[in-house]
Amino acid sequence: MKKLILISFMVAFISCSDQKKQNEKIIKDLNLVYKDYTPNGNEIVISRTNYFNKLKGFWLAQCIANWTGLITEMDKTGNIGKVKTGAFYTREDWGGEDQPAFWQQKEEISRTIDFVFEGSDGIWGADDDTDIEYIYQHLLYTNKTSKLTGEQIRDGWLKHIKNKEENFLWVSNQRALDLMIIGIVPPNTGDPKNNPDFDMIDAQLTTEIFGFYSPSNPDFAVKMAELPIQTTARFNAEWISKFYVSMYSLAANPDPKLSIKDNLLTIAEKSRDQLPNDSYASKMYDFTKKQYEDGLPWETIRDNVYQRYQVENMDGYDYSSGISEEEIEKCNGCAAAGINFAASLISLFAGEGDLKETIKIASLMGWDSDNPTATWGGLIGFMIGHDGVEKAFERSFSEEYNIHRTRQNFPTGIDNFTNMAKIGVFITDRVIQDELGGGIDLDKNLWYIPN
Repeated sequence: MKKLILISFMVAFISCSDQKKQNEKIIKDLNLVYKDYTPNGNEIVISRTNYFNKLKGFWLAQCIANWTGLITEMDKTGNIGKVKTGAFYTREDWGGEDQPAFWQQKEEISRTIDFVFEGSDGIWGADDDTDIEYIYQHLLYTNKTSKLTGEQIRDGWLKHIKNKEENFLWVSNQRALDLMIIGIVPPNTGDPKNNPDFDMIDAQLTTEIFGFYSPSNPDFAVKMAELPIQTTARFNAEWISKFYVSMYSLAANPDPKLSIKDNLLTIAEKSRDQLPNDSYASKMYDFTKKQYEDGLPWETIRDNVYQRYQVENMDGYDYSSGISEEEIEKCNGCAAAGINFAASLISLFAGEGDLKETIKIASLMGWDSDNPTATWGGLIGFMIGHDGVEKAFERSFSEEYNIHRTRQNFPTGIDNFTNMAKIGVFITDRVIQDELGGGIDLDKNLWYIPN
């Protein structure tokens, strides 16, 4: 009798295990006709199952990092201009009291500078660092395309973004929406002739995800992202955004012999090619990297960046050029693409591939601190996968996501990271097959990408 019970238990266990494996295989996209493909042996081979886990890790870590960075958002923007926010944070401030932002009021997330978590029974709230990426993913999938048109972007923004009440848009994103409302179509919504905020941070935080849809092929990733980027950005802001897209694409195929730290440094160096050599963005990259390589503490590098760029306007960084007078009055370009790019690079280099340390440093860096946290949290979360994120924090998290906190008119207001990652895999299927000339083996759950 005991033997029979034991055999029944083992059969049930095996059945559960088999079911779990089937679930992890990710069903095929019913909107895509999968073509037969014979590998030639020269392709990059990537597991769809692992990629699915990585995309879940991206969404989870990006939410943790975004909400953690929101605590310190705009607390410290320097002592230039009308608003003086005092000395910047240092590592000693982690775990201490949150100081008010320059606008004196913001949604109270925590009175303490620390990680923000949703437990296993909670729901992550959408924010502008995640919700427009969600919109773009939805538009790519529902339009069955790998490259959105200006009309598709405009229609999507107008459908999913509120335009009268609080809509969680700022600066160039808000300008672009206002232009769409009166009939202007991207990329004209980011043209400096129409949008004086073209040099702000907005495009960086809304387009990074395109890199994941074109794994290990940054050239096409940048082509995919170009029109969404130009919806709100030009010149340095556009090049910086392409830098991030390139990094996200290259992270899909890291060197297994290198640490996460060394892989990040390698893909950052490759992505520097997106920055023209005569741009202030490329000079910011070189300056911050050299300071890191010289062994300076991140606080010292940050203070040097502040002095060099916001005080002395070096390397052609005249952040008042192209920025609205209203923005200069408030914080003298504290949401500009440039100064936040330099700040994000410091946290990338000094964080050295450690998820928690990178989020901490980015949160304490100053300026628009929720953006670099979300950028690098999402990228490192992708590289270590959903399991790796939970292991890093030694806990499990909810995977429910409330897109209707900030956006509207989706089939469901409460989505989840599993479904969001699955849609990401389906979009990547289309890109690999139809744009990169590769193939998908649904039985082995593998992608073959021409090298």
